[in-house]
Amino acid sequence: MKPDTHPPRRPAAPILHRIGLGVISILALLAISALSAEAWAYPMTSFLDPAGPVAAAQKDHFIWVTLITLIVVLPAIILTPYLAWRYRYGAKKAEYRPKWEFSWVLEILIWGIPAIIVVILGIYLWTSTHQLDPYRPIAGTQKPLRIDVVGLNWKWLFIYPDEGIATVGEMALPVGRPVALHLTTDTVMQSFWIPALGSQIYAMPGMRTKLHLLADKPGQFRGLNTQFNGMGFEHQQFLALGLKPDGFANWVSQVKSRGVALNAQRYGTLDKQSTRAESFAALGTPKMPANILYFSSVPPNFFRGIIARYLSGHALSPAQQPGTQAHGGQESPSPQGKTGLGT
Repeated sequence: MKPDTHPPRRPAAPILHRIGLGVISILALLAISALSAEAWAYPMTSFLDPAGPVAAAQKDHFIWVTLITLIVVLPAIILTPYLAWRYRYGAKKAEYRPKWEFSWVLEILIWGIPAIIVVILGIYLWTSTHQLDPYRPIAGTQKPLRIDVVGLNWKWLFIYPDEGIATVGEMALPVGRPVALHLTTDTVMQSFWIPALGSQIYAMPGMRTKLHLLADKPGQFRGLNTQFNGMGFEHQQFLALGLKPDGFANWVSQVKSRGVALNAQRYGTLDKQSTRAESFAALGTPKMPANILYFSSVPPNFFRGIIARYLSGHALSPAQQPGTQAHGGQESPSPQGKTGLGT
């Protein structure tokens, strides 16, 4: 009887396991997409289609850095299949040099070119980083528009101190006029970003961060919080409107005529862990756009007062810290996935 010379069959279990992992991965991606379905309601703008000088500079940086790094990447991509073919098993013309061990030409190419690229990129990015410092005002002939931004769970509050108005879910910018943003949060750390305008920046409770932007064309742009901060995080998005000067003046008039006064009681409702939809259900009126809140008046120094709560010189008591029940939080999610107001 002849011995069995066939190799043993690979068991089916590992293959099925890999297929199962692949299916689970696909289902997970679909679930994530479903959870973030609200994102599709906003314009999917990015710095690759810039609407302002900051995002345009970031796009230029991305293109130049990609092209420069391709000097190293492209030869590897091209030469890898060529060398595999050139020195394949059975090749007749490939030179065999078993005692070769060093080449100045290769050493210079391998180490010199990347070193030069690192120096070029270092100088280029160091210079542009200072030019695009978020605290550095954008040059313009008009006085910058001041907007105070407060991050909440899970929404943004935009205060226009010179106009005496505030909004939630919508921020308007006059085209061609620099905008000076002052940012803080009355909750955990958050990250503010309007991709089409550029410059993602963090905000923390008790601290003020500055950001200068400019919209150079009209449009609707997506804004969001990129810092994961718990259940409801995916809802913390807003619409940034680039409006012509007359359109911005009309928008301010609409906010004043359609809005309600922002006071301590209404801010206490906003400050609770809730989505914009839930806050709108509690504070909105039929005159306001769906899920967008307009406030026709704001108390003086309201933004400073939010920051001052953390600057008394004494540690906040546990009951007054962001996320606690006394400060608008709750111990566990409410029924049907509600977050704070929509029970």
